[in-house]
Amino acid sequence: MAVEKETAVIDIGDDDSEVPEPRRWYRSTLFNAFVIGLVGFIAPGLWNAMNSLGAGGAQSPYLVNAANALVFGLMGFLCLFGGPLANRIGLRYTLFLGAVGYPIYSAGLYCNNRYGNVWLVLVGATTCGLSAGLFWASEGAVALGYPEPTKRGKYMNIWLWFRTGGPLLGGLIVLALNHSPSLKKKGKVGFETYLVFIALQCLAAPIALLLSEPHQVQRSDGSKVVIKAEASFAKEMRALVNDLKRKDILLLLPIFWAAYFNQYAGNFQTYYFGVRARALIGFVGNFATLLASQLMGTLLDYKNWPVKKRIIFGAWWVLFWHIVAWTYGWIINEKYTKSKPAYDWTDAGFAEGFFVLVFWSFAQQSLQNWMYYLVSTKTDNISQLSRFCGILRGQESFAQAVSFGLNTRNWYGGRVPLAVNTILLGLAVYPTYLVVRDHVPDVTDKFGEGSSGSGRTLDEESVAGRKVEAEEGEKLAVAR
Repeated sequence: MAVEKETAVIDIGDDDSEVPEPRRWYRSTLFNAFVIGLVGFIAPGLWNAMNSLGAGGAQSPYLVNAANALVFGLMGFLCLFGGPLANRIGLRYTLFLGAVGYPIYSAGLYCNNRYGNVWLVLVGATTCGLSAGLFWASEGAVALGYPEPTKRGKYMNIWLWFRTGGPLLGGLIVLALNHSPSLKKKGKVGFETYLVFIALQCLAAPIALLLSEPHQVQRSDGSKVVIKAEASFAKEMRALVNDLKRKDILLLLPIFWAAYFNQYAGNFQTYYFGVRARALIGFVGNFATLLASQLMGTLLDYKNWPVKKRIIFGAWWVLFWHIVAWTYGWIINEKYTKSKPAYDWTDAGFAEGFFVLVFWSFAQQSLQNWMYYLVSTKTDNISQLSRFCGILRGQESFAQAVSFGLNTRNWYGGRVPLAVNTILLGLAVYPTYLVVRDHVPDVTDKFGEGSSGSGRTLDEESVAGRKVEAEEGEKLAVAR
């Protein structure tokens, strides 16, 4: 280990003369991908399952939307400062703390559903928001920073499959408990649903402790996770401020705001579908998310194309599906504003409304995979990647807080939240284009496979990227 005045650096292990460390399966990138996936599956995955019902399974969306606005507002602040905190206390304990608040939120929904209790919903929203901010800051860094560079798309896909598997299992549970013909009409799910979710979410925190710290991870190619840990929390905060000033990070803020702003989807379900139809949508709709993740992950790991080309083609793919989803969504929403249906899955018009939600989910998941892959190619230093993920995920959370707050009001036809989201997506196109145009992937591969997109090898691009960072005043110290 080499220690400088301001920075602690862990050897990245490129010296082939060193005695190889014994391989342990629980230190592999695959095992750690499964750990982060399982925690995501149980904690935020089941949280998403409740919200995929629309309004967390409640009859009216407004209290739950207010609670979710509180969740994402707190999450935004904790995401922002979660990167520096994770670099001080370690990713394992950050992930542990990031999982403990979710069952309290579910308990609040249970008490509200069964007894009409309101205060525990807000307490649960507070604890969930604090936990979730730490969870997302650590989860993104692990999912993007632990894998070998040539396998990032694959491992990101594993992570997202697990996280989507949570809503899938949750949706199946909800559907099994809420499929009775008596639930054809609008209403709320049975309280038993929440008890199952609470029990499962309590498992997330102990599973998080199985995670390896970055210096313990054993990659299949023999390389080490690059760590440049600042010497103190104050210096971590200074590094965070420097990252916040980066032009490329500032230009990415609009797309991170726009990506998950569409929380009107939950209102759309409560307005136009019965309880068991919402349960079916909450289950089947997840297959669109899984398909989107699989397709984008395959594209982003296509080794016959350089990294930059994959990013460019991925951007066009995302743009196409957003145009399709939002055009179709506007058309059907305007139709329903006039007719005001309440569909069960046996009704003839169910499919057209269902596909509004499918297209929105498919486009949204495609964009998320692409965004985080782009961010993962901006640095090979997991400490800096933690800060990047915290900054951008924090902005994403602030946007969702605003969106949930906006959807606490019954806007006529949902036109206001839909219009705001459409405008945000449009405004995000040009700044994102500038980022992609100027992007030089910082991707290192010990065996020199692939290229970054400019005709140079990955190692050459890594050097070039570091020179650019040095010109911007950032120091990168790596002991070899």
